[in-house]
Amino acid sequence: MKKTLMRFLAPAFALWLMPSCSMMAADFNLVGAEMSRILQNGHYAQLDFDDKLSERIFNDFIGDLDPSRLYFEQGDIALLQEKYAKELDDSLLSKTSMKAATEIYELYQKRVKERAAMVTELLKSHQFSFDKDEMIERNREDADWPKDADEAKNLWRLQLKEALLGETLRRQEIARRAKEQGKEDPLKDKPKGKEKIAQRYERFFKTIGGSDEEDIANYFLSAVARAHDPHSEYFSARELQQFRVNIQNRLVGIGALLRAEDDGATKIEGIVNNGPADRQGDLQLKDRVIGVDSKNDGKWVDIMFMPLDKVVEMIRGEEGVEVALKVEPADGAPGETRIIAIKREEVTMKDELTTAEVIAYGTGDDALKLGVIKMPSFYFDPEDRNVRVSRDLEILMDRLKKEGIDGLAIDLRGNGGGSLEEVRRITGFFVGDGPVVQIKMTNGHIEALESPFRKPLYDGPIVVLTDKGSASASEILAGALQDYNRAVVIGESSTYGKGTVQQPLEIGRYMPLFADHDRAGAVKLTIQKFYRVAGSSTQNIGVIPDIIVPSFRDALEVGEKYADHALPYDKIRRAQNLKPLNRQHLFLAMLEKKSKDRLKLSKDFTYIVEDTKRLEKQLKENRVSLNMEDRKKEIAEAAARRKTRNAERLKRFAEVEEKDTKAFKMYRLTLDDVNAEKLPEVNLESDSERHMRHAEDKVADLDDTPKWPSGIDATKREGLAVLRDLVGAIKSSKIAGVLNRDE
Repeated sequence: MKKTLMRFLAPAFALWLMPSCSMMAADFNLVGAEMSRILQNGHYAQLDFDDKLSERIFNDFIGDLDPSRLYFEQGDIALLQEKYAKELDDSLLSKTSMKAATEIYELYQKRVKERAAMVTELLKSHQFSFDKDEMIERNREDADWPKDADEAKNLWRLQLKEALLGETLRRQEIARRAKEQGKEDPLKDKPKGKEKIAQRYERFFKTIGGSDEEDIANYFLSAVARAHDPHSEYFSARELQQFRVNIQNRLVGIGALLRAEDDGATKIEGIVNNGPADRQGDLQLKDRVIGVDSKNDGKWVDIMFMPLDKVVEMIRGEEGVEVALKVEPADGAPGETRIIAIKREEVTMKDELTTAEVIAYGTGDDALKLGVIKMPSFYFDPEDRNVRVSRDLEILMDRLKKEGIDGLAIDLRGNGGGSLEEVRRITGFFVGDGPVVQIKMTNGHIEALESPFRKPLYDGPIVVLTDKGSASASEILAGALQDYNRAVVIGESSTYGKGTVQQPLEIGRYMPLFADHDRAGAVKLTIQKFYRVAGSSTQNIGVIPDIIVPSFRDALEVGEKYADHALPYDKIRRAQNLKPLNRQHLFLAMLEKKSKDRLKLSKDFTYIVEDTKRLEKQLKENRVSLNMEDRKKEIAEAAARRKTRNAERLKRFAEVEEKDTKAFKMYRLTLDDVNAEKLPEVNLESDSERHMRHAEDKVADLDDTPKWPSGIDATKREGLAVLRDLVGAIKSSKIAGVLNRDE
C-alpha cells in the first residue's frame, strides 16, 4: 500500500481489514518508543514527556482496565503508583515500557482470576435475597477502590445480586409481554438466570485470561496516546485493519455479520445479499461458529470465548482465499457440526453509503418536492478516488435536481465525521466559491481551506439535521452552512464538540529497517485544530442549532466537553474571504416561532422532556435498589406509562399515517436507483433488508412500541416541517418581490 497523507475528523472511528498479516508480535518496547517520539514531535499540544504526563498515562491505563473499580484493591493502586506513576515517560523513551505495562496487567489478571473464583463461589453457594433494602451505585467511576479482598467480595456480591435481579425481572417482563401478545416465551428454553450470568462473566474472565503481549500493548499504548487528548489513539494491527474498513466502506471477507454469544460461540446475525456467504449458500442465519481455519488448510483454531475482533480478523483476509468455518447449524440436531468453506471476496457495506429520498407533496400548483440526504459518514478510499462520499453525493444530487426538488434536508445525525478533504468538497457543493473551514497548525499558522468549486452544485433552500452524535466533519459542514446563512440547522442542544484534526501514521514506517514491523500498529494523533469560517471553534461547544428540539441525551454526559484531556475552546479571526448571504432570507424568527408552536403541541417531544427529567433524577441519585418489590414497582410504573403512551400513539400514529398517505409519497434514491426511469417508492419493510438479511430476534419483536408513521421520526418530521415553511416563505417573498429570484 502506498504511503498516503490522510487527515481525519471523526471523534472515534471504529475500524478497515487488509489481508491477514503475520501473527508474530512486534517489539512493543520499540513500538512504544517510536510512538512516543511521534507524539512528542507531531501532536498539536506539544506535551512534554514528564512526570505529569506519566501520571496521566498511569491513571488512564488503570482506568481502562478497571473502570468500575471492582478488581484492583487500594493497596494495589498505592503500590503501582509509587513504582510506576512517574516513571512511564522515561520507560517509554528508553524502550523498556512493556515491563511496567506487563506487570500492571498481570496484577490485573491476578485480581480478575480471584474475582472469577469469587463469582463462581457466590453463584454456587450464596443464597441471594431480594427482600432487603440494599442499594448499589449505578456508576462507580469515582468510587473508592475496595480496601481488601473481603470488601471486594462484598462489592461483587452486590454486583451479582443486581445482575441476577435484573435478569430475573427482565425474564418476567419478557414472559409477561409474550403472554399478553399471545406468543410463546422466547426465553423459556434458554439458560436460567444464574447460568446466564455465569456465562456472561465466564466469557469476560476468559478473554482477560487469554490476553497476549499484543493485547497488553494495545491497552497500554492506547492510554499513552489518549493522555494527549481524547482523539489521539493507538491502533493495534487488528484495529488498524478495521479502521480502514470503516473509512473505505468495504472489506475483504465473507459478507456476514457476527455476534458474540454469552456461551462462548459466535453467532451469524446477518448475511449480505449476493455476498460470498450468500452465494455459497451453506451458511445460515443463527448458525453458531465454533472454529475457524483461516486458509482452509487444516489448521483449525477453536474460537470459543475468543474476543469478537479476533474472530473477525481470522475470518477476513486475502481475496480469493477460502476460509473454513466449523458451525453448529441453527437447524441441526444437538451436537451436530458442519464444515463450510467460503471464498473471500470484496464486500461493499451498502448500508453505510450515502442515500437519499424524494418526498413529493400535493399536485398541480400545490406540488412540492423535498429531497432528503442521509450521510452516515464522510468516507473515502485513499487508493480509489471513485470510492468517496463526495462522489456519491454528487451523483445523488444530480438526480435530485432532475427530480425538481424545491428544498433539501441534509441529515447528519449520528455522523461522526471522516475525511477533511471530503467535507471541504461537500461544503463547496452548497456554498460555491469561498472558505469552508480554517485550520490552525501547532506553530500558530492559520490556513483557510477554500471550496474547490466556483458555483454551488445546489442553490435551493436547505435545512441540516444534527444531534450530539454529529461530530467533527459534520460540525464543519453544519457550521459552515450556518456561517454562510446558507441553511437552517435543526437538532439537539448542540453537536458533539470536536474541533480537532487527526492523522494516522503506521508506526512500523518509523522503526529500524530490520525490526519486525508487521503488527506494530499505528498512532492516530491530533495535528491541528479547525475553526469555523466565522472564527469560532467547535471544540467543546459544538454547533448550536438555529432551532433546538428536546432530546433525552441532554441528561447524559455526551460530548467533547465531558472527555478527559480535551483541548480548550478558543476563537480566531474571521476568514478573510467569507461573504455570507443575507441572514434575513432564512426567515429564522418566523421558522422558530412556528417550530415552537408545533413542539408545544407534540406529544412525542412532551414524552422526551418527561423522560429526560426522569433520567436526570436517576443519574443524579446514582443508586439502584436491590429490593425485588421496589424494582417491581418501578417496572410496573414504567409498564403502565408505556401502555398508556402506546395506546395514545397507536391511535395518533394511525391518523398521521392516513394523513401522510394523502399528503405525500416517498421515493427511494440510492446509488443503485439513480438511472431508474422512475424512482421506486419507499417500502419500509423490504428496504431494510435490501442489502443484508438479519436473524429474527424474538425478544426484540415483543417490543410493542408503535413504529413511527411513514418511518419518519419526530425530529425528522419537524425538520421537514421547517423546510416546508422555509420553502414557502422564500416562494412568497420572491412573488412579492422582496427577494430577487437569483438570491
